[in-house]
Amino acid sequence: MATRGPISRALEREDTLAFWLLAPTLLILTLFIAYPFVRGVWLSLSNSTVGEPGHFIGLANFYKIFSDSIFRTAAYNTFVYTAITTVFKLALGLWLALLLNRHFRGKSWVRAFILLPFIIPTVLSTLAWKWMFDPTFSVFNWLFWKLHIINSRINWLGDPELAMGSIMMVNVWRGVPFYAISLLAGLQTINPDLHEAAAIDGANRFQRFWYVTWPLLLPVTMVVVLFSVIQTFADFQLVYVLTGGGPANATHLFATYAYQIGIGTGLLSEGAAISLAMFPALLLVVVFQLWYIRKVENR
Repeated sequence: MATRGPISRALEREDTLAFWLLAPTLLILTLFIAYPFVRGVWLSLSNSTVGEPGHFIGLANFYKIFSDSIFRTAAYNTFVYTAITTVFKLALGLWLALLLNRHFRGKSWVRAFILLPFIIPTVLSTLAWKWMFDPTFSVFNWLFWKLHIINSRINWLGDPELAMGSIMMVNVWRGVPFYAISLLAGLQTINPDLHEAAAIDGANRFQRFWYVTWPLLLPVTMVVVLFSVIQTFADFQLVYVLTGGGPANATHLFATYAYQIGIGTGLLSEGAAISLAMFPALLLVVVFQLWYIRKVENR
């Protein structure tokens, strides 16, 4: 009988085996998440520019950006943009999930088509939307004109309020499939016997949803909302392609304004400070939602 070597004996220990299995993941997280984050913190505390390493200046960059009116507009836009789009994505996604949870002809094809907005590259789909919002060639303007709703062209991306509403609409269109498919997976884990028992007890459709479906779906919903809020809060591609933060800086979010300052003007330290300004808010959102998820699961 051959004797086992020290490596074989070490791998038989659960803690050693777990470490080596997790080592590649830890290395990737360190290289692509931890190091960029630490580097960003250092940049935000220095006066680095493109080509100049700079030196430590403390919180001067943060004092500067908080006195910047455009930064305050970007911060306000980010919170409003995230809140409104999250509500609409959750409502529409839940509605679609409930529809797709029913049995009907061609259900598998419908599920596949619903995923299209989510799997198409963001820049490609956003360019198509930009064409649809074009004041000259807009399909919306053409449709509204044919329906006699308008008698002149609407500059969708040239008006600050309309531009903000337009990017919200595109974000909702792109994000609804993620909610729908995720919530559909949660719905299919609910035992149908619970609904049958509630129906026998006299509960109508709304009561079965509110007292049976929703409580059991809530943990999944909270996780989906958590990921969506993080992604929406840091949204960049969609806004950058549609408006670039315009008109007149009216649609800037944290990410787009950080890019404009850090890359567009070469002020890397100020761009890093703007990016990190969203971190406390995101941290509070994540901590609250994780606490709430644990609270719901422990009921």
